[in-house]
Amino acid sequence: MPVTAPLAPERSQKLAAEFGLKPDEFARALAILGRQPSLTELGIFSVMWSEHCSYKSSRVWLRQLPTKAPWVLVGPGENAGVIAIGEGLAAVFKMESHNHPSFIEPYSGAATGVGGILRDVFTMGARPIANLNALRFGDPALPRTRRILDGVVRGIGGYGNCVGVPTVGGEVNFHPAYNGNPLVNAMTVGILKADRIFTAAATGVGNPVVYVGSKTGRDGIHGATMSSAEFDADSEEKRPTVQIGDPFAEKLLIEACLELMATDAIVAIQDMGAAGLTSSSVEMAGKGGMGIELALDDVPQREEGMTAYEMMLSESQERMLMVLKPGREALAESIFHKWDLDFAVIGHLTDTGRIVIRHKGAIEADIPLAPLESEAPLYHRPTEETPPQPALGAVPDPIGIAAALKRLVASPDLCSRRWIWDQYDAQVGGQTARRPGQADAAVVRVEGTKRALAMTTDCTPRYCLADPEAGGAQAVAEAWRNITATGALPLAITDNMNFGNPEKPRIMGQFAAAVRGMAAACTALDFPVISGNVSLYNETEGRPILPTPAIGGVGVLEDVAHAVGLGMPDAHDLVLVGETRGHLGQSLWLREVAGQEAGPPPPVDLAAERRNGDFVRGRILAGAVTACHDLSDGGLAVALAEMAMASGIGAHLTTTGEAGFWFGEDQARYILAVRDAAGLLDAARAAGVPAALIGRSGGAYLELDQHGPISVAELTALNEATLPAMMQGT
Repeated sequence: MPVTAPLAPERSQKLAAEFGLKPDEFARALAILGRQPSLTELGIFSVMWSEHCSYKSSRVWLRQLPTKAPWVLVGPGENAGVIAIGEGLAAVFKMESHNHPSFIEPYSGAATGVGGILRDVFTMGARPIANLNALRFGDPALPRTRRILDGVVRGIGGYGNCVGVPTVGGEVNFHPAYNGNPLVNAMTVGILKADRIFTAAATGVGNPVVYVGSKTGRDGIHGATMSSAEFDADSEEKRPTVQIGDPFAEKLLIEACLELMATDAIVAIQDMGAAGLTSSSVEMAGKGGMGIELALDDVPQREEGMTAYEMMLSESQERMLMVLKPGREALAESIFHKWDLDFAVIGHLTDTGRIVIRHKGAIEADIPLAPLESEAPLYHRPTEETPPQPALGAVPDPIGIAAALKRLVASPDLCSRRWIWDQYDAQVGGQTARRPGQADAAVVRVEGTKRALAMTTDCTPRYCLADPEAGGAQAVAEAWRNITATGALPLAITDNMNFGNPEKPRIMGQFAAAVRGMAAACTALDFPVISGNVSLYNETEGRPILPTPAIGGVGVLEDVAHAVGLGMPDAHDLVLVGETRGHLGQSLWLREVAGQEAGPPPPVDLAAERRNGDFVRGRILAGAVTACHDLSDGGLAVALAEMAMASGIGAHLTTTGEAGFWFGEDQARYILAVRDAAGLLDAARAAGVPAALIGRSGGAYLELDQHGPISVAELTALNEATLPAMMQGT
């Protein structure tokens, strides 16, 4: 079927380059079409073959990740992954990035990131019950860092709070590598009945294709291709590519979609996310092996004179595309109008295997669908391994243990996040059992049951820079450990792979190595990957971010009453589980106190992680543990300080050591507060788990043998002061 206005060859080639298509990719598109494309067709190829939508540099590596387990109901490839959690229920979750938009327009970029990931979850039929985030910012001394942090936090809080989904957890890091490219990774968890999962695969010739939600505008056009390119000096001028979100419309959309999902009307459903109407229509028809025809005259529009190209590529928010059963249009329309949302039949399914787009009597696009996926570029890019870091030699302790602990708890990476948490509503919905600062992972009840989900986001980018494979494994292991520390059984992860320019062998080598490490950890810990997102080209003027494979983990507690937190209880024995070797390479003590970023990261022993974690979880569920905290950034001393600050209760430590003992970041370790240390130590010996009694809680001071006493109140004041002082006046 001929398109009405194909582009002239010179114009077509020039626009293809501007849209991010490489010369060979453009040639492939011409071969598929057998002619010059129209502007709309060229736009469709450019977004569908962008890095953001096609994963053309990463697919070959991501295939290594384990994605199956008896409890995995839906794995990668749908809007979000789904796991069974018992009692006929399932958890749905995913993490996605909104990095580039959040640099250009921090408030709207972060807000629409939250909105987009919410839609991915409720598109599956789930009611969202929790949001989390993983944030990375540049040097906190820079005014731009503080401006971006302020806007991002307000955007996350503004959207999540208004839509009525609690923000219950997350993480924040600072490093100069993120000066020109912050990372904003948003995660949502939802609940549904395991036999009521909705997918995007469209079926049924003649079935109506309907548009629901908010109207289409010109915001976000070419957002997907913008997110598939490096930044340059002019990137902050790209605000038109950033969408504007409306959380109140999102709340209405959630309720309307869930109400319609309670009927038998829906055949398939897809969020209009990156690449908007293009990706949703192409993916729905493609997954079902169908064709699709769209009449863009019927698309609800909020701006005058919109072209087919603009409507197909707009990334306006709070919109969904559905395929309905014949005759269900009136029912669906009545529901969406009740919720004051737009509803329009804009097309139908065909058996042609093509996408045909009509507008104002003209054919704006006619493309075979299968090649958009089957012939999408797939690159085996050159990789360059990260050379191993030389072993760290002896490092003198410049200030002493007590002074170092005070400096660390006040450092940007370890200080209290209360300034951030207080802008998020963690309690809306009334099901949050452990909120930020109370446990290693957030714990949210499954309403109507005794069950609860534990959830966390984790990554240590400085480890990944020094050794991407060990860093990838450690990120998965830490997420598993944080969930375990609440008493929950870790079940699955989502990932957000944030890296620099994949066309550089060193960056592609970082990605490949991180995936290897993640795959090994997921396999060893029975912790499969069920969803994820890849964000590449995170560079500004050639300067890449730290490799950051952020991990979002979810686990289940059969009884929320068994969940423990990290607050130090009074008059308890303190037991250290796991082996302490005093590894200081890439530690925060080394960076913040000794002024070095050097050495290899701590080794990850996955067998020890599994053995120690399973033991700790078993003791928690047996009622033998009152509080638990895993050891990570800052090592033993910081973990003890965090437990003390969480409750205001100190401890006397009967063990001793130098900087490596107190601040080394050896993995697979936990501190347990128990009433009966002897019984726990006997159980540990029987299980072959290293464990030692290190002290007893009580009083108002941390007494680190000859290095104390250190006032818990003073530590708390230092810990709480940093972010408010940093953000004063923003």
